[in-house]
Order: sequence, then C-alpha cells, then structure tokens
Amino acid sequence: MTLGQVATPATDHPAPRPIRTSSRTVVRWAVRHGLPAVYLARSARRGDLVGRLLRDPAVREQPYELYEQLRAAGPLTPGSLGLVTTSHGLAQEVLRSESFGVGWDPSAAPRPIRWALAYGDDLDAAGVAEPPSMLVVDPPDHTRYRRLVSRAFTPRATAAFEPMIEATAAALLDALEARATADGGPVDLVDAYAAQLPVLVIADLLGVPTDRRADFLRWGAAAAATLDPGLPFRRYVAAEKALRAMHAFLRGHFDRLRRDPGDDLVSRLVGLPGEEALSERELHATVMLLLGAGFETSVNLLGNAVVLLDAHPDQWDALRAAPQGWAGAVEEVLRHDSPVQITGRTAKADVELAGRRVRAGMRVTLLLGAVNRDPEVFADPARFDIARANAREHLAFSGGIHYCVGAGLARLEGVVGLRALTERFPGLRVAGRSVRRDLQTLRGFEHLPVRLR
Repeated sequence: MTLGQVATPATDHPAPRPIRTSSRTVVRWAVRHGLPAVYLARSARRGDLVGRLLRDPAVREQPYELYEQLRAAGPLTPGSLGLVTTSHGLAQEVLRSESFGVGWDPSAAPRPIRWALAYGDDLDAAGVAEPPSMLVVDPPDHTRYRRLVSRAFTPRATAAFEPMIEATAAALLDALEARATADGGPVDLVDAYAAQLPVLVIADLLGVPTDRRADFLRWGAAAAATLDPGLPFRRYVAAEKALRAMHAFLRGHFDRLRRDPGDDLVSRLVGLPGEEALSERELHATVMLLLGAGFETSVNLLGNAVVLLDAHPDQWDALRAAPQGWAGAVEEVLRHDSPVQITGRTAKADVELAGRRVRAGMRVTLLLGAVNRDPEVFADPARFDIARANAREHLAFSGGIHYCVGAGLARLEGVVGLRALTERFPGLRVAGRSVRRDLQTLRGFEHLPVRLR
C-alpha cells in the first residue's frame, strides 16, 4: 500500500470506459468469485451447512433454521469457510481480540492466486472489500483511516443531523403520499422511502450532489453485491461496471472539492496536509466505503422493521401509543433480523478458542444473524419483542476496533425514519409479496409493497 501525498488532480477525466469481458475482468472474477463459487457449491453438495447457506437461495431467504442446526453442532465448528461460530460470547471474544484481524496475507497464497491478484488489480474496479478499505485492513492503517473519519460520527455530530433527517423524511413522505394517490395502489416502500432517506443523509455528509442519488443507490447495490462470495459472472460484470462509474464520479468530485472545498467530510479528507494526506487509492477506498456503508444498513433496517411490525401489529400499536419506545424497537429489529448477517476474522497468531487450537492464518466466520439469537444471552431469542431489555447487546454493528463507525447515525435514521412513517401513516400495512435481496452478507428487501391507509 502506498502512503503519501494525494496525487495532483488532472483538469479533465474521461468518461468511464465501457466494461468489456477482458482477460483482467475474467481473472478478477475467477479469483474472487468463480473459484469460491465452485468450492462452496461442492461443499453444499457434500452436506456442509455453510456451503448451503451461501449457495442455496431458499436457505438464504430464511437462514434461521440452518443457524440452529449449526448451533446444535457446538460453539465452534469446522465448515467450508474455516471455523464457524453462532456463539455470542465467542463472537465478542474474536471481535475484540488482538489475535484476530480482518486482513490476510496474500503472500501465503499459492503462486497462481498471487499472480491473479496482481494481474487483476485495478483501482477503477475495486470494491469495498478490497484493501485499503477500512473494512479489510488492520492497524496501523485502520487506526489512521478511522481517526480521519470518526469526528464526523461522534454522538454530538450525529445528533446534529436529527433536524435534517426529520425534514428529509417529511419531504419523502409527502412524495410517497402523492405517488400512492396517483397510482391508486400499493407503493414500493424501499424505492420511495427506505432507500431514499439514508442516501440523502449520507450525500449531505459527504458533500455529494443529492440529484445523483439514483446513481448512488445503484452503485451502492453493486458494491454491496461484491461482499458475497461466488457472484455469477454476469452479475459481477454488472457490478464492476457500476464500480467503475462510481470511481469516475469520485475523481471528479475530489477535483471539485480541491478547487472549491465545502464544510463536509470529503472536503476535509481531500485537503489533508503533508504526511496526513491520503493517497488517491486510499481516498477512493475510504469514501466509497462511507458512501456504501452509509446507507446499506439503514435501508435494510427500515425495510426489515416494517415487515416485522406488520407481522406483530400489537407491538406497532404500542409504538403508536408510546413513540418513546422507538429506540428500543430499533435495537430489537437489529437483533432479530440483522442487516449484516456474516463477518469474519483471520487468526494472526496461534490461539486457543473454545478449547480448540486455531492456527495463524485460519479463518473464523461469525454468523451474526445467529449470534444475535444466542439463547445464552437472549431469552426466547426467536421471539420479536420491542420491549426486550437487553436487545442492545446484539452485535449487528460488529465489535472491537471494527465496530461500525456510523452505527449512531444508522440508529438515528431508524428511529426518526420509522417514527415519522408511523405518525404520518398509522394505518400502513404490507400489501403484496415482499422480495428479499439476493444477498447473504446483507439482509434486507429489494421490494416492499405497502398500502398507506
């Protein structure tokens, strides 16, 4: 990774080249998705539960029964992704331990894999799960990147967003009502509200034009898809095309802010002086992660909450009567149907975990969706209960040094967004077939038809 000054900006940047199925694209897909897909499919056929989780669409739609099968096998079990845990206590231990990290050493990979990674390397095709993204680097780099962005997400800075979130929600609900009146039927809550609210908030935080929100949503979906192993080739090509468009936009955006900085996070990042300055690649990785992660959790949180409350109308009625309960309700949604279902860590040194020797380089997969339903921590964990006293003990935002930097903002968007929706449309109900996103790492809805009254 190269550290140093931000590259001197060019005055013009060409439009992103149309994606072609070049040899580099094929190699990138093969090493990151093609080979994992073959391996996971073979594991699934042999009865491996994690392989089934990642390759069987029916299991991905409703993973919780499979999670319980894994739980019954023990707190730490071998699987196609190394060791797997459904234990809340073990997950906390791994997330907080200095013996585990998010990175991995490619120099230990077989020579063909090392060649493929080097040959396929391309900043313009890089996603949020590739270095130097904060998501996949360890200290000291992670420490430096997080320090640069964390000031924008302090409790005080987050609270200052509440009036803006309230005003944005009100405007979106006006538009939602107008659309429903014009159409005379159900409206898609994800398209018209759940996706729009967080993307407008993160756009303001990062100083990007809100009239590009449709692009941000498309690019964010592409970036999110690359978090799942084993993408089909056609879907990967579509994702790479969107990623290239996103990188091209960011170049122009950085140039504009260098010439005319504003009072936003990205203006501060592009203007860092001297040794603090981010390289061009670090700048792209950091802002791309903030753009994607800045609304992915909230989109899924809002949609999951509406579906859960629709299935538990007595609890929705309780929130209508006592809106001060929304903070607890949001925590229970995050626990019960976590927007992020899977994360993982790699052992940096030999360590003992749950009585098992974990050697350096071994992967431990944390099934957060199962961890957050651990009966050792949560009584009657499959029950949705907005009054659950310890719901906030969930690990939906991960933990340790990689605890989600925007967790406070996501919580605020959930509380404000759901409260505003409920107050404006107290009779809102799901109306029609909800469609889950075809993802496993992230869990949410692609389409959510509702009637407002």
